[in-house]
Amino acid sequence: MSAMTVATDPIAELRSAVSRAALALRDGEPTGPEPTLERPPKAELGDYSSNAAMLLAAPLGENPRDVAARLSAELSEQLGPDTVDRIEVAGPGFVNLFLADPWYRRAMASLASAGETLGPIPVTSPERILVEFVSANPTGPLHVGGGRHAAYGDSLVRLLEAVGHEVQREFYVNDAGGQIGRFAASIAARMRGEEIPEDGYEGAYVAALGERIAAEGIDPTDLEAVGSRGIELILEGVRGTLDRFGVRFDNWFSERDLYSRGEVDAALAQLDQQGHTYRSDEALWLRTTTFGDDKDRVLIRANGEPTYLAADVAYHWDKLERGFERLVDILGADHHGYVARLHAAIAGLGADPERFEALIMRLVHIVESGERAQMSKRSGDFVALDELLDDIGVDATRWFMLWRSHDTTVDLDVELARRQSNDNPVYYVQYAHARIASILRKAAAEAGEVAVGAGVETSDTALEPTERELIKRLLEFPGEVREAAERRAPHRICTYATAVAADFHGFYRDCQVLGAEGEGVERSRLALALLTKRTIAGGLGLLGISAPERM
Repeated sequence: MSAMTVATDPIAELRSAVSRAALALRDGEPTGPEPTLERPPKAELGDYSSNAAMLLAAPLGENPRDVAARLSAELSEQLGPDTVDRIEVAGPGFVNLFLADPWYRRAMASLASAGETLGPIPVTSPERILVEFVSANPTGPLHVGGGRHAAYGDSLVRLLEAVGHEVQREFYVNDAGGQIGRFAASIAARMRGEEIPEDGYEGAYVAALGERIAAEGIDPTDLEAVGSRGIELILEGVRGTLDRFGVRFDNWFSERDLYSRGEVDAALAQLDQQGHTYRSDEALWLRTTTFGDDKDRVLIRANGEPTYLAADVAYHWDKLERGFERLVDILGADHHGYVARLHAAIAGLGADPERFEALIMRLVHIVESGERAQMSKRSGDFVALDELLDDIGVDATRWFMLWRSHDTTVDLDVELARRQSNDNPVYYVQYAHARIASILRKAAAEAGEVAVGAGVETSDTALEPTERELIKRLLEFPGEVREAAERRAPHRICTYATAVAADFHGFYRDCQVLGAEGEGVERSRLALALLTKRTIAGGLGLLGISAPERM
């Protein structure tokens, strides 16, 4: 991925100038907290604003507004008239910068030179990360809840890779334990034409599995064979759904393999060797209270049956043994209490628990005509992800799964998602991309291919306010990607892409592009349109959403 270097990042250069000016007022001594440089909430407050003077006031023993006046003079001298038009002091001591047109044109040139992705700057210390997500029990088709996990995990990986981390994607197949026995018994009952046993799995898909497995000649009394084949068929469907959804995995990790390879026994032996297990009431316990858990946890029940925790300890030990520096688990809404146990288990194994990161996903509800659909795989009453994809498509599904923070419940309004209008946010963003593509096609038909760098620094015509706003928005892309990756927040990219689309629509409303009068104005505005198109495509790509050329 091409990247803007710090030297050619106009925002970084401004921030650096503010820091240098602040240091100059203190004769080179550090000022403490790094001054901010942010876009103010109102255009009349300038293009960028800094709190540097207020941070300097106490160390200098001066009034903040007096410090701001001195800082403004220092900044004006450093930046010069080709960068800053004027600097004003506002409120309790904010320093507000009003930038000159030449700065904007250089900013456009820096965006053009950054290439297709317009950034972002990679992190300074990239990590080798394993992101485990979806990991739905292989006892039924992937429903929309798993679809939210899939969209989020996939977009998070894209963000982490974009900022320079080495990332692998893993699906943990829970193909051992009591639920697999109940699943096999449910299929076998349908194969024999009997009722589903208590706590079994209902739904038409179980009957369909029974018919297929019976047609293959498998004996319904052989629950091991029935269960294994049922898991294979479910996973075959899950893989197909995920592939359709644009989600791939590097590894599919089987829980059964942990037992067959002896990894569960090895992990429990490691915990015992570290002195973190004990026996009580004929069960084997992990002393998780040593590491801050509210009570100790059972690893092996009195009847000899392992708990989920036993396999999860072995699984995370396996991840660490594979050399990953950070383990990211994307867990369901019912896993809050489980996080402390895994932290304790990792610490008990002798590893740094800070290498483990759990992200708890909230639920997604399908809403139609104001009513929420209820979902339970066991009862058979759920909305399959494939059904939703059939209804509103991949792009809308991914957008509405991602546009809210992962720790916020999503009500997915399918009536809104179906609309091809500006009320539908994904349509709104994609339409901006398609509209620019149409403009560029027309320009190419009239005057040849549009070059992104052509004309961005040659026009002497004053920039319109909406041109300035759009350029500033495009400059935010690298920072937004870094922030979204660091905060594990793909929804920030949805918000940013929407803002870019809105700024472009405002620019196109106010500024004639094709046939614009003035030396180099049309070339400059076409270049800005192309930079906007690239930015929208880059943002949508991080969300796994297409950027159509025509709509």
